[in-house]
Amino acid sequence: MKKGIHPEYYQAKVVCACGNTWTVGSTKKEIQLDLCSACHPFFTGTQKIVDTAGRVEKFRRKYGIKDKTAEAMKKK
Repeated sequence: MKKGIHPEYYQAKVVCACGNTWTVGSTKKEIQLDLCSACHPFFTGTQKIVDTAGRVEKFRRKYGIKDKTAEAMKKK
């Protein structure tokens, strides 16, 4: 390996939005994630909608679709 051309290599701390953390090797010291295998719908089997700029609510209002999870929370 040539000297002086390779980036520094760190033991990076990965932090997910759900609170899950682990360490990996990376050129960055810390990595922030929105979804990981502990909270991703494919691995957990739960429905989670990642909404940006209210697009899901706009779609539901446009077509008159009621949110089943919101209704379930009201019943509790």
